[in-house]
Amino acid sequence: MVIGAGQAGLASAYELARRGVSQVVLEAGDQVGNQWRNRWDSLRLFTPARFDGLPGSKFPAPPDSFPDKNQLADYLEGYGREHHLPIRTGVRALSLERSGDGYRLETSTGTIAAGHVVVATGYQGPKVPALAADIKPEIRQLHASGYKNASQLSGDVLVVGAGTSGVEIAIEAARAGHKTVLAGRGTGAIPPIFYAFEGKFFWFYANKIASVRTPMGRRMKPLVLHHGAPLIRVTMREALVAGVERAPRVTAVDAGFPVCDGGRQLQPETIVWCTGFARDYSWIRFPVAGDDGYPKHVAGVADGEKGLYFMGLPFQTRLASGLIGGQGPDATFVAETIATRIGEAGRMAIPTAATAAA
Repeated sequence: MVIGAGQAGLASAYELARRGVSQVVLEAGDQVGNQWRNRWDSLRLFTPARFDGLPGSKFPAPPDSFPDKNQLADYLEGYGREHHLPIRTGVRALSLERSGDGYRLETSTGTIAAGHVVVATGYQGPKVPALAADIKPEIRQLHASGYKNASQLSGDVLVVGAGTSGVEIAIEAARAGHKTVLAGRGTGAIPPIFYAFEGKFFWFYANKIASVRTPMGRRMKPLVLHHGAPLIRVTMREALVAGVERAPRVTAVDAGFPVCDGGRQLQPETIVWCTGFARDYSWIRFPVAGDDGYPKHVAGVADGEKGLYFMGLPFQTRLASGLIGGQGPDATFVAETIATRIGEAGRMAIPTAATAAA
């Protein structure tokens, strides 16, 4: 059972199908790809189309182009059809429990039993700091998940969060004529040289260097998990050229106005929180998450479980794990682990001549 038909779930389903594993893919939405269709209007992928394909299918766009959100949504939907993946849309996972040697999932349409479960649900909701509740009600607040375009903004704009989404939205706000401040700690950036030679340097770096197999990757992983991935494609320089002003992190609220680290008070009319998304595993009725909120796993295989796996985690095995085209290697490992475990269980279940006679 694969829970979630985003890029991680679809890649997993493809690799499982290649190995002849019987499966069902559950998607809460009524259409595959809607999690992308509902993002902001101008959103484009961080990586060019040459690196955006899932296993078994190239992305149908010029290799050097950066596909938009709707192109990606259509690709994901078409991918499921092309590979005849057994997707059930409109089915929401409600609770997962251990049951005998396997698992029992309660869904919005009934109960499903499975020996192996791949959780590819992504993020469950926007993450906004608690201090947002103390902001003056006259100041409009949006999370990046609810942002569509600059028509939602009024007056001076504060964008909180200096990761890729924050930088892109800040640039859009500034170009629309709003005085825009971008607050937050920088997440670093992939050097421009890495995009040379059709981006091959970057792809090598994201897959081989920034990996849990290397000392550099192991140092990078906690930074990516807790402070955001480095800027990819977009640069802070572009934001400054567009007229965006930088400011430190927002750490407090005074008289209803946000205050940055160091004491500077800002008085925006609109705040856009680009502060990420929360993961919620409370629907899994047994412990799976560590103190940091992320599942305890090795390359997506859950610790201490016979048949539970995770896909689509940031830096699951390397920086590319968080990119569309980086799903293949992780899906291959998870699917191969499942197929091997199923094979071993089948072999153990075959009766010997002695037990058959008995």
